Amino acid sequence: MKAIDPKDFKVTDKIKLSRIPTLLGIEASDDEKEEKLDKVQAKLSDLQDVMYSHNRYGVLICLQGMDTSGKDSLIREVFKEFNPRGVVVHSFKTPNSSELEHDYLWRHYIALPEKGKFAIFNRTHYENVLVTRVHPEYVLAENLPGINSVDDITPKFWKKRINQINNFEKHITENGTIVMKFFLHLSKEEQRERLLRRLEEEKHHWKFSPGDLKEREHWKEYQKYYQEAINKTSTDYAPWYIIPADDKDMARYIVAKIIWEEMQKYTDIKEPELDDKVKANIEMYKKQLEEK
Repeated sequence: MKAIDPKDFKVTDKIKLSRIPTLLGIEASDDEKEEKLDKVQAKLSDLQDVMYSHNRYGVLICLQGMDTSGKDSLIREVFKEFNPRGVVVHSFKTPNSSELEHDYLWRHYIALPEKGKFAIFNRTHYENVLVTRVHPEYVLAENLPGINSVDDITPKFWKKRINQINNFEKHITENGTIVMKFFLHLSKEEQRERLLRRLEEEKHHWKFSPGDLKEREHWKEYQKYYQEAINKTSTDYAPWYIIPADDKDMARYIVAKIIWEEMQKYTDIKEPELDDKVKANIEMYKKQLEEK
């Protein structure tokens, strides 16, 4: 199988989503993809153990994509070898009453990873410039000064919110959080097939919601706002990666490989060395344990 290069997926210039393929043209069997993913899973697990002992960086993995793009299963498969103490998953749904008493980024701030840990945002702070752009009436629930009706939500409002998100990400990266953002790029036809499977297979019925079909009607709007958000927020310190998502197995491997490759840039992440005094007395400690 052809090697995966993170540069092929990283957004460094303005992109047009309609011109980016949703299926990667690499021939590989299911077994080959699974084998490749297994190897990267093990490497990431070992890396997280070292990160935990190093205790200087946290890693934030942001996953966005249309309904059925495979976020849940990707999390399950890519991170399943992690020590549970080293990874936390947050799924951000409609803000609750407590969250609405704070600014829209508050619930994301408090979910940031501790040093030495990975945090995965399944849907992210970007919902605040995606879902709310398609449904601007949702913003009214935030009870913001000067926003009394949808008519008050102007292009200037969205520009300011994008700038706030960039500032948020710059702040956290400057304080030790490594940020990688992945857009699972799904075709509308593949989404249709996946929704149909949810209806045809009884064991998957619980995944289906009529709301999925309502949101599907806004496909073009979502693509427009995803494109705009990605173009305006893919930065050196918090890059976006566009992942072809029509093939779930390949998408999982690509994401895992990118995380691994990008983490290799942090050459200072190493296990701490023992104190010289402790190191000098290792044989004595062993002897003490052997005698008791």
